[in-house]
Amino acid sequence: MSARLAQHDERVAAAAGAPASAMNGPSLGDEDFAFLRRFVYEQCGIALSEQKRQLVQGRLQRRLRALRLRDFSEYCEVLKREPDTELGELASAISTNVTAFFREMHHYDLLVEKLLPEWLEHKRRQGDRLRIWSAGCSTGEEPYALAMVLAEALERSGGSVDAKILATDLSPQALEAARKGVYALDRLGGVSDERRKRWFLRGQGEYDGLASVHPRLRELVTILPLNLLHDWPMQGPFDAIFCRNVVIYFDKPTKEKLFARYAQMLPAGGYLFLGHSESMHGLSNDFELIGRTVYRKRP
Repeated sequence: MSARLAQHDERVAAAAGAPASAMNGPSLGDEDFAFLRRFVYEQCGIALSEQKRQLVQGRLQRRLRALRLRDFSEYCEVLKREPDTELGELASAISTNVTAFFREMHHYDLLVEKLLPEWLEHKRRQGDRLRIWSAGCSTGEEPYALAMVLAEALERSGGSVDAKILATDLSPQALEAARKGVYALDRLGGVSDERRKRWFLRGQGEYDGLASVHPRLRELVTILPLNLLHDWPMQGPFDAIFCRNVVIYFDKPTKEKLFARYAQMLPAGGYLFLGHSESMHGLSNDFELIGRTVYRKRP
């Protein structure tokens, strides 16, 4: 293909909202797209519109190449035969994992200034444990940021409390990155200089430009695969659940069911944190809004 033709195809693909690679691989036909839409909705709660066809086609072509499949019909057969094996890869391909350390800082300010001191004092008196769940943890920035403020609060409290953070996600690639806990230095933009020095180990030599989270943070965080629409192995209760920039992919019935399940995992007075573009308005009577995308379970 000439450079001029390649550039033309790239412009056509961009105009259609698809990656240029989507112009060169197999096409996603009506029957296969209809199956993928049903499968993704039933398994992940993600509603794919017709307008997403080109995006899905372009992103899943990488999975076809990785699995050495000829077309989307063969990929659909894989999903039918081995739904649990491929589900995480599919969800990872069609969703966007955008995250950062200390994203939406007002949530962390609430933890530092009010919630963690109160929780730790109460837990220490009662001999109880403290649990926070990062649901949809992506590549780990959120749970490790939570671990930083938790570790600092534990030091300030001067007491011994059983405190842990559960981090879950459906994407195998995201979970692998979270378990590694190694980030490019330019990914630490939201971390203060003091916290960078305290909670990260800077790489040298071949690892120059990278930083690894401190072992203390790893001690506080447990990372596990979990599909929010399937059964949950943990019993709870959690003192707080962070589910930020996750439900934007879900339709109203799926959101209602998920919020009801979260309510079961929280005690009266427990907290649910959503993303900046998300709301629980008209979706649940179990929670009251007490701050910017901060909800508290009603008594």
